[in-house]
Amino acid sequence: MESYIIEEYKPRSSRLPARLDLAQSGTGLILGLFMWVHMLLVGSIILGKGAFDFVAKTMELAFLSNTGHGYPIAVFFAVSGVFTLFIVHALLGMRKFPISWRQHRIMRDQMQMMKHTDTNLWYIQAVTGFIMFFAGSVHLYTMLVNPGSIDPFLSADRVVSGNYWFLYLILLICVELHASIGLYRLCMKWGWFTGKDARNSRKKIKTVKNRLTIFFLAIGFLALAMFVIIGFQHRSNAGEPYQGSAYQKTSPVVEEKSASAPDVDAEKPAAESSAAHPADTSHDTDTTPAASDDASDKAAAVTHDTADTHDTADTHEAAAADPDTADAHDAGANHDTDPMPETSSDAGAHDATQPATETH
Repeated sequence: MESYIIEEYKPRSSRLPARLDLAQSGTGLILGLFMWVHMLLVGSIILGKGAFDFVAKTMELAFLSNTGHGYPIAVFFAVSGVFTLFIVHALLGMRKFPISWRQHRIMRDQMQMMKHTDTNLWYIQAVTGFIMFFAGSVHLYTMLVNPGSIDPFLSADRVVSGNYWFLYLILLICVELHASIGLYRLCMKWGWFTGKDARNSRKKIKTVKNRLTIFFLAIGFLALAMFVIIGFQHRSNAGEPYQGSAYQKTSPVVEEKSASAPDVDAEKPAAESSAAHPADTSHDTDTTPAASDDASDKAAAVTHDTADTHDTADTHEAAAADPDTADAHDAGANHDTDPMPETSSDAGAHDATQPATETH
């Protein structure tokens, strides 16, 4: 009977802690891998302002935009998702924090007694996570309310003119240490990449962790230094965005101006031709393009041909009525037309009408 009562009131084990632990591991894995990719993308500033702007515009889906400016709303949704995972992971991790000074003192005494490397790594991860909860929230909120402020100049202005450099320096160290230690502890906790010899695999994974930490810290420090240099150079023009984007297309106004430039050059030979031939200026007083001059010459030629044909018909009728009057009329006509200078079109029209008169 006594044993039955003990079993009846014995607290039952719950699966909730295990599920919460699994959720913490999953969110930590996603955030850790994201931070490594994020650091590689931010490190593109080391290659130059153009490389960083290309990466930023690609993240904004600028290749889908007609103007090449991208869609900052894409950054807003990405930051919102990361911010949500960040808060959930922080709340799940706080379950294991010492909640009193006594618990903290016990843990510190145990660390000094055991001198266990992985226990010390857990303590570093707990401290960096506590700092990141505040510093990371400031950075994520800044990106959330300014999703379109990611370019070489605006980011550098935020670091220097906005005095974010100290925040980013602390955040860089905490993030890289927390992410590398967290991913290492996930491998140890869930038995990833352990192989047949767990002890030897642990040493190899720890070596990889240390090298990755040094690698990403070096990229982070170089990137932060580049932003500081660009920020000081751009300090007098703080707030002006970068204009050398590879996705930006030429505006239609500029294209229309460049397309109309040859027309202005085409008018210059026509003006020079009219200045070289003063006799033609009496007929063409306004400065028109070469195409208009050709149309005027053709119209004059047609008018001249019509007039010559009409004169020839009148001369023929007069000759039939009185031969002497026709001869006098021809002589007078020749005398009137001799002093006038002939253009190329008038001469061609006169030559074309002369055989018809003589044949008749």
